[in-house]
Amino acid sequence: MKNILLTTLISLGCVSAYAQSKQNKEDDFYRIITIPIPENIKMEVGGMQVLPDGRLATSTRRGEVWMIGNPYLKGDGQPSFHRFASGLHEPLGLLYRGKDFLISQRGEVTRLVDTDNDGIADVYDSFAKWPLSGNYHQYSYGPVPMPNGELLVTLNLDWVGRGASQSKWRGWMLKLGEDGKLTPYATGLRSPSGFGSYKGDIFYTENQGDWVGSGRMTHLEKGDFAGNPAGLRWSKEEGSPVKLTPSDVPNTGEPLYDVAKKLPGLKAPAVWFPHTLVGISTSDFKEDVTNGAFGPFAGQMFVGDQGHSIITRVDLEKVNGVWQGTVFPFREGFMSGILRMEWGLDGSMFVGQTSRGWSATGKQEFGIQRLVWTGKMPFEMKNVRSMPDGFEITFTSPVDKKAAADQEAYKLNSFTYKYHQTYGSPIVNTQEVPLKGIVVSEDGLKVRLVLDPAFLRKGYIHEIKADGVKGADGNPLLHATGYYTLNEIASGNPVNASAFTTTVKAVAVDHSAHTMPAAETANSAPSAKRVVEMPASWTNGPDQTITIGTVPGLKFDISEIQVKAGSRIKIVFNNNDDMLHNLVITKPGTANAVGEAGLNLGLKGSELNYVPKSNDVLFHSNIVEPEKSESIYFVAPKQAGTYQYVCTFPGHYTLMQGKLKVTK
Repeated sequence: MKNILLTTLISLGCVSAYAQSKQNKEDDFYRIITIPIPENIKMEVGGMQVLPDGRLATSTRRGEVWMIGNPYLKGDGQPSFHRFASGLHEPLGLLYRGKDFLISQRGEVTRLVDTDNDGIADVYDSFAKWPLSGNYHQYSYGPVPMPNGELLVTLNLDWVGRGASQSKWRGWMLKLGEDGKLTPYATGLRSPSGFGSYKGDIFYTENQGDWVGSGRMTHLEKGDFAGNPAGLRWSKEEGSPVKLTPSDVPNTGEPLYDVAKKLPGLKAPAVWFPHTLVGISTSDFKEDVTNGAFGPFAGQMFVGDQGHSIITRVDLEKVNGVWQGTVFPFREGFMSGILRMEWGLDGSMFVGQTSRGWSATGKQEFGIQRLVWTGKMPFEMKNVRSMPDGFEITFTSPVDKKAAADQEAYKLNSFTYKYHQTYGSPIVNTQEVPLKGIVVSEDGLKVRLVLDPAFLRKGYIHEIKADGVKGADGNPLLHATGYYTLNEIASGNPVNASAFTTTVKAVAVDHSAHTMPAAETANSAPSAKRVVEMPASWTNGPDQTITIGTVPGLKFDISEIQVKAGSRIKIVFNNNDDMLHNLVITKPGTANAVGEAGLNLGLKGSELNYVPKSNDVLFHSNIVEPEKSESIYFVAPKQAGTYQYVCTFPGHYTLMQGKLKVTK
């Protein structure tokens, strides 16, 4: 009997230990439901609206508007599809106003009306117009309504190897009147597909590009300049509230926040989205106004990412009148690139997706999915607040106080990006941020991280990792990292050391920022596997020269090349695309593993050109900017076989691959 009891207790202990060690997954809390789409409909979502009667209206990049019945998949679980309009020019917005729709095409806002109530638009009125250059990059977005009833539209820049404003108001946000009049509001925008209101203020999201080191969200007020100078071409036009001109903008490579202090009118972002760490191509955002129907994050924002097919969560606060806050990972695994999001009538979220020509980690060309909270509480950092001596984290449920008081549970760093004409930026001025003390609240819902104020740097992204924090039930955080953009330091009283739950032993840390030396930057990282000058021993030159380019949609323009074993090879890699790319040659069958390793490099990624230190990497280029090229030289492997070449820039490797066939 005693042995049976002992065996039972051991078994129960094993079950308990297993239950505690079981890792929670995003799907346990937020479930993705796919809406089935008929094969003959190319639902490349550009705009989306939930109608009062429960239908979902969508505009597509193919120029159509569809009405989707039963998008919640009730009853037999089947939606219905009815085409409402067609023949439009890549509409990337949709607004329902009860009696009509407003929809942005390339060159105008069009009003669609169904006058005879047969379910098909029979009126296509030109509501507002703007000139076009014909450049493929002239996307137009909106209209988006503000709480006061005003409407906003935004106009994408052209791409001519750099951002350009080849027709009036490109790179601007404009207010749209009921009479169709367009009034310029702010400029400096590059690719403003996501914009709208939050707490009554206007925000927009931006993607990495020229003058944009990484994705960001900016609070826009009338007359603001958000950073890309191409739109300043029109600042002297009648009605412009912006006074800067292109020549006013310095190209020094200093952080944007520092330049903004010297250039009145330049607006620093409220939140940075560190490139590849939390997405690569920010898109739409939505404030949680569901009153708890979507979980514990009421009043926060959810932000889509077109390139990484993910949704992030943003929590903002206003400090000294300036918006700032934290971006957290939230939900990954969507089927295509996220462009639009809308709240359903039940508090779920519809997610409209497209990837053709724009690339996404989600492998489908398009799709509509619905994100539903399961009702289970995720253990997360709910928010982070600026304190005069550090940060205070609030959790969604109580922490294990002992684990939360352990100094080894946290790791903090700060970093920023260059503000310059170059496409993107490496991470610069990285600095480890040491703790002085930890204060865990009595109820276990808050942890205050006390720092030396010398390490709180305005305009910098502060990475807060809390991998060692566990919940009262022993489970780890669902997402253990947040990125806080610090524009202002909160006032108030620092914590007295006598109140510390844990006093951290002082560690000698260099207070000066570490800027990567030139040899480590994204354009010149050294590697024995990268040779950019022809070896002196090649007196007769290479045996074979191969030119490889890129095409939109994450593709090399050559999918297969052939070389002889042991021959001397020169590859000229031309980046003809408007994105950053590299070319990495790998051992057979290892391209995906190398690409994933590049994705997981974290803060070191840009420094290493997203090329992991791996024996599977044979040769590689560095990251090559749009419209630039790089040549590499190598001796082909002596062993015949099918090797691979791949772009390891995060999010690209799943699609951007080719075969290098080595023959005897």
